[in-house]
Parts: sequence; C-alpha cells; structure tokens
Amino acid sequence: MSTVLCVPQWQGSAAGSARFLADGARRTAQLVPADRVVTVEVPEFDGPMAGGVRAADALVAVQRATEAALKKIDDFVLTAGGDCAVDLVPISAAAERYGADLKVLWIDANPDVYGPGDPFSGAFHGMVVRTLLGDGPPALTPKTVLTPEQVVFAGVRVVDDCEQEYLRRKNLRVDELEAAVEGLKGPLYVHLDLDVLDPAEFASVGYSTPAGPSVARVLELIEGLTGVVGAAITEHAPQARDLREEEVVRALGTALLSYA
Repeated sequence: MSTVLCVPQWQGSAAGSARFLADGARRTAQLVPADRVVTVEVPEFDGPMAGGVRAADALVAVQRATEAALKKIDDFVLTAGGDCAVDLVPISAAAERYGADLKVLWIDANPDVYGPGDPFSGAFHGMVVRTLLGDGPPALTPKTVLTPEQVVFAGVRVVDDCEQEYLRRKNLRVDELEAAVEGLKGPLYVHLDLDVLDPAEFASVGYSTPAGPSVARVLELIEGLTGVVGAAITEHAPQARDLREEEVVRALGTALLSYA
C-alpha cells in the first residue's frame, strides 16, 4: 500500500510565486498513482518573521499537523509539496524508525543549509537540511535529527558563500547525480525538488536555474536506486496547466512509488 501525504504549504518560500505551491501540491497528489491521498490542513495566513524565519507560526502549525497525520499512516509515504519544508517531518519520522542506517538523498539545485540570519529573506525552505541536522531554528527542529554522514546531495548547482562554509564545516559533500548515488544503499529516503530539473524541460518552480539535468537523467537515477523507504516531490508551482509538465510529475511519482 502507498499513501500520498499532500502538504500544500507555501509559507516556507519567499518566491513571488509561493502561493502557487499549494496548488502544485494538490496537482502532484492527483497525478501520482498512490492507493490513497491524505491532505494536511495548511493555514491561509503567512504571519510575521520570528527567530529569523518568515511565517514561523504557520510553519510550526503545519509541522504539528503533519506529525499527527503521519502517526495514522503505516504505508509507504510519498509526500507531495509545497515547499521543501514539507519534508522535515517525514524525514525525521524515517530517522526515528531506521536510526543511523537511514540515508537521505537530497536531489535539489540548492543544498538548503541556510541558517536564521543568513541571506535569502528568512525563507525556511532554504534551511531544511540544516534544521534536519539540528542546526536550524529551535522551534522547527524535529525530535529526531540526522548526522552529516546520513545526508547525500545530488544535483546541487547553486550554493551561496554562507552555505559553502556550512557544508565545509560539516564535511558535507556535493556531487554530480551519478557520483552521489554510487554504492548508495537503503534504507533510503529520496527528497526531490523539481527545481533540480533543467528549466527547458520543467519551469513551474519558484526559483529556476539553467544547466540542470534532464528529466530522463533524473528518472534513470531514481529507477536505479535500492532500498527506498520514503520519498517526496516538492516545489511544484504551476501558474497554469501544462500537460507536458504534468507528465513529468506523473513519471517521477510513478518511479518513486515503484518502491512501495
């Protein structure tokens, strides 16, 4: 059995198109072939900055609602976002279940290791990995955190100086797609941010950068993994219906759900 956990959260993003992430989460949930869909209620408001994080109260509320929803699910879960922060709770839950054996494959154009007070306007979707490592905003730090050895980056091509310093200090590697997964074994959680894709093939994201991998290349990577125990597709921000891009989401979701 498989469940799509739909989390239409947009408050973690600072993009001008952030509110389209809510519709993107719902569309993703409809497109992927899971046995059922569970949708987390997300507040309409954003709210003020607190502790260096925009809309902190809304993000905490969604985190608690996601925790409650996950406790009632015992299937393979594909989380459909929404911004990257929707993956905070599912990854922490996987870490609690599998312990130090868990690896997280973070497929993303960005490493998401900003800290509160760093640039990027306090947008929490740029702080998610740092928070998973226990170095993020205390109010949003999950109960079970990761070690640097558990995080594997793939496809990252946009790194700010402050992020580079954090990566160096934590001895976190940023590799090309194929190099990142060489010898990688499960239990494995796969985080897929659609902004990793080349915008010539998929452009409905908040922040797109050129020279990304092709859809075919990312699909091949996913299909070659072993021991996948959970996954997420995030940052789908469609402003109009695009059938070609919907097929991309469907293909990626189908590949990830094949591990259920």
